[in-house]
Amino acid sequence: MINWENLDTLESYKKLLSLKQQVSLKQVLNADRVKKYSVKCAAGLTYNYAAKQVNNQILKVMQELADEAQLNEKFRALYEGETINTGENRKVLHHLLRGQLGKDVVENKKNIRSFYKEQQDRIAEFANNVHEGKITNKAGEKFTSVCQIGIGGSDLGPRAMYIALENLAKANGTLKMDAHFISNVDPDDAAAVCKTLDLSHTLFILVSKSGTTQETLSNQLFVKSFLEEAGLDAKNHMVAVTSETSPLANNPDYLDSFYMDDYIGGRYSSCSAVGGTILSLAFGPKAFADFLDGAHEADKLAKNKDIKKNPAMLDALIGLYERNVQGYPSTAILPYSQALARFPAHLQQADMESNGKHVNRFGKAVNYATGSVIFGEPGTNGQHSFYQLLHQGTDIIPLQFIGFNENQNGKDITLEGSTNQKKLCANLVAQIVAFACGKNDENPNKTFEGERPSSLIWGKKLTPASLGALLAHFENKIMFQGFLWNLNSFDQEGVQLGKKLTKKVLAHDIDDALKEYSKIFDI
Repeated sequence: MINWENLDTLESYKKLLSLKQQVSLKQVLNADRVKKYSVKCAAGLTYNYAAKQVNNQILKVMQELADEAQLNEKFRALYEGETINTGENRKVLHHLLRGQLGKDVVENKKNIRSFYKEQQDRIAEFANNVHEGKITNKAGEKFTSVCQIGIGGSDLGPRAMYIALENLAKANGTLKMDAHFISNVDPDDAAAVCKTLDLSHTLFILVSKSGTTQETLSNQLFVKSFLEEAGLDAKNHMVAVTSETSPLANNPDYLDSFYMDDYIGGRYSSCSAVGGTILSLAFGPKAFADFLDGAHEADKLAKNKDIKKNPAMLDALIGLYERNVQGYPSTAILPYSQALARFPAHLQQADMESNGKHVNRFGKAVNYATGSVIFGEPGTNGQHSFYQLLHQGTDIIPLQFIGFNENQNGKDITLEGSTNQKKLCANLVAQIVAFACGKNDENPNKTFEGERPSSLIWGKKLTPASLGALLAHFENKIMFQGFLWNLNSFDQEGVQLGKKLTKKVLAHDIDDALKEYSKIFDI
């Protein structure tokens, strides 16, 4: 029997509250702690939490909290198909996209894992046919570019994943097609992309689960106008990613259609046809399969009840301690890898759209803080930007560093005794210690108080498998935190309100305030 209870009713949480400000990083951070406070992740990654403000006593209470909150049981209920999304009365099955974790999920005599696998296989076949020249433009020429039209989860995740693997594919000679993205309804976005493309050799992927997303359909019409001006028939250049019940399904206006269902939320859709179509076309089906394997390996670790063997659950508990016990309001995601340039933006949506809630899963107000503000940029760029506030600002902001021993392109230079990659990693290491230990100085302006907690996820090299594992780690962290806060992490009513008001503004069905703002833009 699963009990869905608010965080502040749990005895172990009350015990955790008594352990505030118990650890001084200046006093405890040493070589032995760095070695000990480490957990193996999937696909060769490691989660190190030595620079977090925890000790054995706090970790023991965190384990008690994980058990009392039934995190393991709730995860099992999710991946075995119980209705976890209470807001929309839906299952939550993005884990099933990348492999079977428990018993079959069957609905209307349809095995849902088989359905997802069928779509993955169809995408792989389509991508191979494009690469081999079996599917071509009307002139019989190969497509060389692919462009995704989508917004929110139909853009941020797939874009971040493509950018993460693009340079690796170029270095390995496995880049099949260069990829582009159109998301913003601002016409300058679509125009800027279309003007850089060789339209006659470009495939467009229209992504809308409902088939009615206003921004996406508007951008599709915008792209069609460019194709028509070039003398091209849009139906020879477009595929759709949608649900089987949408108006885009089995539509002759598209070369093909690939399907998802209502159990896959937009921000969790990178492992579905939403991400799979463009990644398979850009890098080949094997790269996407490896990406899914890495994610599945991370999901299997997330089943472990022991938090010291479950990096995502441990990360979630430490994050909750920082948010609810220490009172830290934000979290910075800091990848020391240019390949992950858009990864923080994706996690910003995944986390803040999931756990930015003020009521629990039953619609009752909660009396504790929930989701953090998520932001970030790649190092070392961030060091020359917002790190000043991170080091010396009045708020303490926990940090999540990501780093790799090797770069993706295999080329580097040596200057003053070290390569660029070593300099990058040296900067990362220096920042962890600087944030934790600070620096005393007679000049207060040059004093760093330290005690800024951070974690590190590191690996040998960013590959499709390690990228999948990294994505799944954070998705599972978000899920576990939602369980702890007793939230429904899988709807997004805050997104819907703006959409509804936009339609009212365009229809001039508006009150005085909206009318006045509308006059500014002559709407």
